[in-house]
Amino acid sequence: MTPNREDYLKLILELGGDTQKVNNKQIVSGLDVSPASVSEMLTKLVKEDLVKHTPYQGVQLTEKGLRSASSLVRKHRLWEVFLVEKLHYTFNDVHEEAEVLEHVTSDNLANRSDAFLDYPTFCPHGGKIPLFHEDLHEVKRKTLIEYPVGTRIKISRVIDEKDLLDYLVSLDLSMQEEFTITEIAPYEGPVTLENQHKKIVLGYKAASTIFVEKI
Repeated sequence: MTPNREDYLKLILELGGDTQKVNNKQIVSGLDVSPASVSEMLTKLVKEDLVKHTPYQGVQLTEKGLRSASSLVRKHRLWEVFLVEKLHYTFNDVHEEAEVLEHVTSDNLANRSDAFLDYPTFCPHGGKIPLFHEDLHEVKRKTLIEYPVGTRIKISRVIDEKDLLDYLVSLDLSMQEEFTITEIAPYEGPVTLENQHKKIVLGYKAASTIFVEKI
């Protein structure tokens, strides 16, 4: 399987495609590619029985697709833990390195890395790390845009995409931080978060790929 196909499967899984439909708009945002490119790739993935498509709703991983995506995500997230904990990479610099390494990592190497790292359960971006041959089912959380103004939330997971991670670092937004949603502008406008120490204004696109816990 080509790295490009694997990246699509991985993103669909990160967006909840193991149990629900993921629409083209979400994939366009997550991969920063054109709608036409997404449609073309999804057609190929359907033909290869890696995803199933429901008109006007989106795509969901098949059993075959979930197995492939889970294996890839596991390798990616183990590399991220290694790079942060052992080589002292920053939160937003690990993704591109892990993106390269995941595609050339054997199951044996992944298993040895898992043991060396003492079997981590989550990556630096809050994503769950599945066991070997285990299908990944993320902890189910809503995205930031699914909660109304006045809700207190904690940042729990972000989509593993370089531009998004750089953007969050530029805003000084960190994992596990707690905020209150103080404003949501209409027509897919920015989302404003505040706590005792700072105020952060997030673009709608970014807010739609940040998973939070209500507190």
